[in-house]
Amino acid sequence: MTTRRTIAPEELGTLNLADPRLHAESDLSAVWRHLRERQPVYWNPATETAPGFWAVTRHTDVTAVYRDSARFTSEGGNVLETLLAGGDTAVGRMLPIMDGEKHAGLRRVLMSAFSPRALEPIVESVRRTVTRLLGEALDKGSCDFAADVAAGIPLGAICDLLGVPDRDRAHVLSLTSSALGSHEADSTAADAWIAKNEILLYFAELARDRRDSGHSDVIALLAGSEVNGLPLDDDEIMLNCYSLILGGDETARLSMVGAALALLEHPDQWQALKRGDAPVDTAVEEILRWTTPALHAGRTATTDTEIGGHPVRAGEIVTVWNASANHDELVFHAPGELRLDRTPNKHVTFAYGPHFCLGAHLARAETGAVLAGLRDLVAEMEQTGPARPVYSNFLSGYGALPLTLKAA
Repeated sequence: MTTRRTIAPEELGTLNLADPRLHAESDLSAVWRHLRERQPVYWNPATETAPGFWAVTRHTDVTAVYRDSARFTSEGGNVLETLLAGGDTAVGRMLPIMDGEKHAGLRRVLMSAFSPRALEPIVESVRRTVTRLLGEALDKGSCDFAADVAAGIPLGAICDLLGVPDRDRAHVLSLTSSALGSHEADSTAADAWIAKNEILLYFAELARDRRDSGHSDVIALLAGSEVNGLPLDDDEIMLNCYSLILGGDETARLSMVGAALALLEHPDQWQALKRGDAPVDTAVEEILRWTTPALHAGRTATTDTEIGGHPVRAGEIVTVWNASANHDELVFHAPGELRLDRTPNKHVTFAYGPHFCLGAHLARAETGAVLAGLRDLVAEMEQTGPARPVYSNFLSGYGALPLTLKAA
């Protein structure tokens, strides 16, 4: 029910890796394998409307680019959409698209809210939410796992952290889906732009309300902190809230939907999880590798340099493809097989180096709670209709997954 067209390496010359339809409707496994083996630093040609860019596909080269923010900066943008459009207007003011001392300083501020100890009450709330949502789905007997279960988990957690009122959360969820990727093939860049601006306006208002408010959420933390001796202005607070809500919601949600689908498509692994042969913590890492909800990250070369011996010129766009690196045969044994007991598991789903995902601990806890909930509460799952892909060149996964569930 989730079959996609397999793209052969011979078709590479006709492909544009920036095309959302390509990723939503195709299986690129053979193309990634070909690139890793033959053209690990591949030039995706320019189109009539966008410049060309490098696609880096081997795990060792991907981690080398991630690690080196001096030669490969995020400050031109960190995803294809903004890089191909000429850059991001929030450069230097939002954590994912700043480097150097300011990035390190702001990251230190936010780490205090994202440490395992600080997140303990959020994680407990996540577990309760998973139990409640799975219970409601089991009572009904059928559900759209994406909308009825997965959608309520990461958004609730990140909204708890940011102090978003309950009455606003459904609205924020719909905006995040439109801003990063669409469930519809015919959605436009204008739709995404409108959604992004609505999120920014929402958090601008929330940030103004939180200054000197006595709240203890992340917005209040940002409003009361200094980075390298300077306070954050309202725009910087707004932009970093925007970044956290997008980063913390959509990718985690897609991992959860992907987890359910992976268990359906690999009944031996579903049974291994239920028997306890695959520990939840280990299974989480394999699900994160298998689903890879963030397909790529983008950088800009700051100087004439090289990647794996391939010359790259200053100013050129460099994309690192997590979707390929997480299936690199030189790092993962039998990467095309889902093995919930896989260890070690050096996936790059959370990136690597100075931009390693701030919310990794929370994302792992969320996916772990879903896996534990499915293991303990669900006896059987059956897919009752096609999974609907997300149309994006950045996000990978499914925005709808209709299931029937039977209680354990």
